[in-house]
Amino acid sequence: MNYTLHQLKIFLQIAESKSITKASEELYLTQPAVSIQLKNFQDQFSIPLTEVVGRKLYVTDFGKEIAVAAKRILQEVDAINYKILSYKGELVGKLKFSVVSTGKYVMPYMISNFSHQNKGVDLVIDVTNKSQVIESLELNTVDFAMVSVLPKKLKVERIELMQNKLYLIAGKNGLGSKTLSRKKIFEQSQLIYREAGSATRAAMENFITKKKFEVRKKIELTSNEAVKQAVIAGLGFSIMPIIGLKNELKNKDVQIIPIKGLPIETKWNLIWLKSKKLSPTALAFLDYLEEEKNQVIEDNFSWIDAY
Repeated sequence: MNYTLHQLKIFLQIAESKSITKASEELYLTQPAVSIQLKNFQDQFSIPLTEVVGRKLYVTDFGKEIAVAAKRILQEVDAINYKILSYKGELVGKLKFSVVSTGKYVMPYMISNFSHQNKGVDLVIDVTNKSQVIESLELNTVDFAMVSVLPKKLKVERIELMQNKLYLIAGKNGLGSKTLSRKKIFEQSQLIYREAGSATRAAMENFITKKKFEVRKKIELTSNEAVKQAVIAGLGFSIMPIIGLKNELKNKDVQIIPIKGLPIETKWNLIWLKSKKLSPTALAFLDYLEEEKNQVIEDNFSWIDAY
């Protein structure tokens, strides 16, 4: 047997994604390169690792056992690398974050300097909607989550990060908003929503319910970026966090429509399960965040104060 760690890594990714195309995307390799390495790896076994049925790739039972072994081997290799760094006095380990979609405008700034200062720390960041973030936290598959609305059913600890403001926005032409009453914007114009499970969607619906507006026309999209582009294109209005609109406001691609009751104001929070035993790396990150968060906010988000 002469298989390499590179081949083990590629096969494990194929087994997990059940697709050469997806595996190549995850590993930032070309599909031919992944296919060649899979063939070279398979040539060392007399029993098939995968099979193709109806143009779909399946991992055989034998292949699944090899994938489990490959994962264990790669974890041991990671442990060796971490031990080397640890003996050098460097912080090592892996931190896993689950971040609500709007949080992608905040979280990278909160972890950037920590990452640069600690080369032995690997970061895994999953960006999704609120319901998936809370599920990841509840299942204990992540160390930390970033949310603007605290979960009611989980006992969590938190560090408050910064303010989150949501405004009613329109494209640069405003769909004639100057001639529409604020009530008619909601009841006669098209509104653009995030998908169910999104905290932004919940905030928007709560505001509309509180105002007793009757929405007749709506579009539902699955990311803030998609909503933003739809607003810019003139498809309708939406209530969105300002954090993701810096360049669009500066370039006047979007405009804020003043309306009583807005902005909606919440707080970004980094949370973790109260019962979780945090690793030394996780504890070091919390210490860093407490010391540096105010400077990070001042350096990168002071522009929000103008609105």
